[in-house]
Parts: sequence; C-alpha cells; structure tokens
Amino acid sequence: MSKIVGVVLSGSGVYDGSEIQEAVFALLALDEAEVEVRCFAPEKLQMHVVDHLAGQPTDGSRNVLVESARIARGRIAPLSEARAETLDALIFPGGFGVAKNLCDFAVRGPECTVDPEVAQLVTTLYALGKPLGFCCIAPALAAAVFRDMGVAGVRLTIGDEDLGAAAALRAMGAEHVPCAVDATVTDERHNVFSTPAYMYSGPRVRDVHRGIADLVQRVLART
Repeated sequence: MSKIVGVVLSGSGVYDGSEIQEAVFALLALDEAEVEVRCFAPEKLQMHVVDHLAGQPTDGSRNVLVESARIARGRIAPLSEARAETLDALIFPGGFGVAKNLCDFAVRGPECTVDPEVAQLVTTLYALGKPLGFCCIAPALAAAVFRDMGVAGVRLTIGDEDLGAAAALRAMGAEHVPCAVDATVTDERHNVFSTPAYMYSGPRVRDVHRGIADLVQRVLART
C-alpha cells in the first residue's frame, strides 16, 4: 500500500501563510516518491493579511484553510480532521504563516504558544514514532511543541544566518545545528528532520528545492 504523508499548510504566501515554493517542492517530492499526500490547515482566520507586493499589512481578513486550498488545488481538509493513526509521516513547509497562524512565534518568540490542533497532531505522531519534517521557520514550531512535551535536546536547524531565531530555538530547549540550504539536519533519536530553505536571504531556488527534496527522502526512509 502507498505511504500516506500529511502536509500542514498555513495560508498562501510567504509573509502571512505558507511559502508557496517550499510547499510545492514538498508536494512534488512526495508525488515523485509515489506517496499519497493529504493536505491540512486549521480552519481559522489568519493573524493578519499582508500585501505581498508592498510587503506591508493591509486591511481585511482571510481564512487559513481557504487560502491554503489555493496551493492544494482544493484537495485539503481542516486540521481537525487529521488523524495521526492514518498518517505515516507529517511535513510542515515554512513561511511566516507557520509563525503567525500555526503558532505565535512571530509575536512572542520563545514564549510562543502553538495552535492546539497542531500541537496535538505533532505530539501524537511523535508518540507513535512517526517521522516529522520541518522546513524554514517551522523548526521554531517544532521546538515549541517539544518544549511543551518536556522533550529537550531535539536537533533542529534554521540555517546559520538568523542568529535571533537560532537563539530562540535554544531558549525553548532545542539544539540548533547550522546547516546549508540544500541539506537536512537529522535527529535519529527523535525521528525529526529539518532544512533551512528560505531562512537564508536570497538562496537559489534550485538549492531550496534540493534541501526540501532531501528532507522528504529522509522522512520517507523512516516510514
């Protein structure tokens, strides 16, 4: 039977949702591996809406699930319907939506809280021994979930450029490991995988793709 991997999206667009290229790269790598993909997103309003041309917040509100459906081409379900028992692994693309809509790391840093549906799904998959993959800023969410579980020393990366984010991960009890954009940090003990992606400023698109493809391959090897 085909493996089933969940992908959690956080909206559509790097500044207030999922980083679209990262999400597409993850979906492509999973499809190329003949994996069944199930996309999920929380059914709630985004923290705010950002004009991606101006790079500034703008008026209005948008729903995280509705916006994520743009990337998933409508093939997506509310996060409340995700069942860890039916998934072989779970992957989080990056984008500021992770730090704004799936948790509030963008506002509270290492004191952040995690969306309860997100925390429950990650916690349950971890307890079942299933692999977890985190791209870009998503390792901050991972660090917060493991902090709340009382699990210290999980190896994670956001690269080696954003020293503030790296310090925040350490403050939450994680071990931050510098990593190139096209590589993956593997935590064998905790079955956790992470890649920096666009935590670097101005990386080549192909290098981001390589890093996420590498992460997906490593996650699938553990299913």
